[in-house]
Order: sequence, then C-alpha cells, then structure tokens
Amino acid sequence: MTDNAVASRTPLTLLGTGDMGTALARAWLAAGHPVTVWNRSASRAEPLATEGATVARTAAEAVAANRLVVACLLDDASVGEALDGALLAGRDLVNLTTGTPGEGRSRAAWAEARGARFLDGGIMAIPPMIGSPESGGYVFYSGSPELFEEHRDTLAVPAGTRYVGADPGFAALHDVALLSAMSGMFAGVTHAFALIRPEDIAPKDFAPLLVDWLTSMAPAVHQTADQLQSGDYTRNVVSNLAMQVAGNATLLRTAGEQRVSPELLTPYMALMERRLAQGHGDEDGSGIVELLDLDLRAGASA
Repeated sequence: MTDNAVASRTPLTLLGTGDMGTALARAWLAAGHPVTVWNRSASRAEPLATEGATVARTAAEAVAANRLVVACLLDDASVGEALDGALLAGRDLVNLTTGTPGEGRSRAAWAEARGARFLDGGIMAIPPMIGSPESGGYVFYSGSPELFEEHRDTLAVPAGTRYVGADPGFAALHDVALLSAMSGMFAGVTHAFALIRPEDIAPKDFAPLLVDWLTSMAPAVHQTADQLQSGDYTRNVVSNLAMQVAGNATLLRTAGEQRVSPELLTPYMALMERRLAQGHGDEDGSGIVELLDLDLRAGASA
C-alpha cells in the first residue's frame, strides 16, 4: 500500500474495544484507516496501539480526534454515558451498539439535537466474521442517508453494508427480527435433539438430516411474506391450519414417550389452536400474526 493510498483513507474514532470493537478496529487498521480508540477499561484498548491505533484517554478526546465516530458499546445507556460532555457538533455518529428500534430513534434525536448526523447499525456477524468478506457478515444501517452515502466505503471495510431506510429504528428492527427468527429455529433444533437423545442415534449423524430439512423448509418464508402482503392467508396453502393442529397431537405424544418436555413447542401450538378456534382452519399458519398484534387484541377486547 502506497503512502498516498494510506493518506486517502478516512480517519475514524471507535468507542468500545470489546471483542466486536477490537475486530472492527483491526479491520479498519488493516485497510489503512487511521483509527483512534477509547475504552472505559483502558487496558482493553492498549493492545491496539501496537497495531497502529491511537489510544485516547477519554471518550471526549476520542470524539474530538475525528469527524467519523463509531460506537460499539455494551448498551444504549453506555453510549449516552460515554458521550456525555463530548462535543458532537459537526460529527458523524454511527452507533453499532445493539439496541431496540425505540432506542435507535431516541439516540438519533439526541445526537441531532447536539449537531451530529446519525446512523444506527445492527451487526449481523460475530467477531471472527469481521474483516472477512467471504464470511457473509454484514451490518444493517438506518438513519441519515447522506451520512451513509458519504461513508459507505469506510463502513464496508469490516463487513458488508445494507441500508434499510431513513428511519433510525429500522436497523435495530431488522436485526432483532432476524435474531428472533433464529431463536425460534434454535428452539426447534434443541427439541429435536432432545427427542433423539435417549436413543442409540448419534447427534452427529442426525445433524445433517436436520440441516437438510430446515434448508428445504426455509423457502416457505417467501410464501408467508406473500400471504402477509396480500392479506390472503389462504393463498397457495399446502398444509392448512386444521391439518397442522391435528398433527401437533403426534408431536406431543412423541415428546411424552421420549420423556421430553414440550415447553419449547407448546406456546406456538397454543396460538395455532386459538386461530383454529376462531374459524381459520383453511389458512396457512401466517394468520397467527394477527394474534401477536397487541393493538388488534386491545381493540377486540374493548
């Protein structure tokens, strides 16, 4: 890398050098970006000094060092605490701290009131995936479109970028929605392994079958999206809700035979039964979303 190429790299400040923050800093440093780092526990930031980072004594000092400021801290409260007293006017604040959509919107208003442009981010990766383009990791961004466009190349260094809108809450919303789906999947995976555990079935032999099955079922997400967008939960139904509820009895009897608690399954099954009782047996499971809408439930009970 030539001196001119290094000089053209955008300098930035990174607040937070935990596992994820350190991975981000190393990716930017490796690409030739001048990086100023700060961490509440200074000892966590010192190793990056040997790799070329400048270690600031305070968060305010770190913010003053560069226009582009990236926060990757424990939670939203930590962001507020770290930036309390820092001069944000004229700064571009990119918050990669995991939070809720409401926290993203509130933090955007907070930053803009102090003269900063703001982007919120949701990291869809674990630290080993950062700086490795082939890993498939990426970051959702939402908030100032001008800020995103100006710093797109710099933000793309650690991981891919996906801008999801001017609403500052959308990055967190996409992040948490995907994580919530993952949680449900792992609940099913855990139950499946619990069922075979008492038997002479090696988990490593069962795992490829599980991966293949879940992979084959994943495209059903597109049908769910189509039904939700159209509002027609009976469109292209293959296995209707009545059939699914009837089949649940076998799942529960099998759990009983295998001495496995069904508690990872029963909350969803209860919703299926409620939707069926409301007369929607010809639908797909997509209509269950109606039962999760607290506003609709409040209206029905009014």
